[in-house]
Amino acid sequence: MNQQLTTEMRQIAKRLLSSHTVGTIIGWEKGSRWYLTPPAFITDENEIDRLYYDQFAVNNLAIYLLDFRHSDKKVAVFVKGCDSRGIIRLIQDHQLKKEQLMVIGIPCAGMFDKTKVIDPKHPHELPLLNKCLECRYPNPVYADEVLGEVSVLPESSRPTGISARVATAHLVGTRSDQRFERVEKLDLLPSEEKVTLWRAYAEKCLRCYACRNICPACNCEECIFDSHKKPWTTKAALPFANGFFAVTRAMHTAGRCTECGECERVCPVGIPLMSLNQRLIKTINNSFGSYDAGLDLELPPPLSQFQLAEKTEV
Repeated sequence: MNQQLTTEMRQIAKRLLSSHTVGTIIGWEKGSRWYLTPPAFITDENEIDRLYYDQFAVNNLAIYLLDFRHSDKKVAVFVKGCDSRGIIRLIQDHQLKKEQLMVIGIPCAGMFDKTKVIDPKHPHELPLLNKCLECRYPNPVYADEVLGEVSVLPESSRPTGISARVATAHLVGTRSDQRFERVEKLDLLPSEEKVTLWRAYAEKCLRCYACRNICPACNCEECIFDSHKKPWTTKAALPFANGFFAVTRAMHTAGRCTECGECERVCPVGIPLMSLNQRLIKTINNSFGSYDAGLDLELPPPLSQFQLAEKTEV
């Protein structure tokens, strides 16, 4: 299956580049190790054989489109479910225009957890990443073309309002019913234990900004934590400043997080950042009705609009 998809990727890339339909193809290529399939940027049709797809192509490619936001040439990008939701997020945030993109959907069976690599002779025995086990939209929800046996989330299944039921056309079913499981466990802890727990995470934080830099919802042209105009907090990686950064970033993506889990995956010290994001998602759903970010271009996040019928008390 992976070889078939790789062949199809190369065929469409050759067509798009040779016809000058796009100037750049963003996909994946095989890395220096058998368990690495990092992002690839192809501008020459003679290099399309670099393109590759397997269950190590974990990177959400949506974030790399920000480097092309001012480009005068169209960009083609291959997307899994989480990547496609990130693209909708960027378009809704007016960071990109649909006309700039050629979005090619590709099916996703979940990505392997390379941290569990033991025996290279049996790669298919690796467990999936936690974020993939919890994924409810593995296939693209937005695409101009699709590869393999996949179709985008149909219009009839998309939410039509903030309080609409979440579409279930692409549910994986493995752990989707336990979406907020760890949030609910944290909620049961006494306040003192929560404070102790998150203080410990703040002390571990390196303030490397990997979580921010990989997030499609963190797309401000100038982040407040980089600004020299208003020193919101110290740039030193001190526990109180680290906690302020984590909470502020989570609040800035509230209602806009597509739950791709990339922030947590790339954290070098293992901070469970999705617990913060999902805590806010659950709160927003309870207050405004079920909403999944990045499913519908025409349906903006709850906190970005006002409706007369929405609750006045929470």
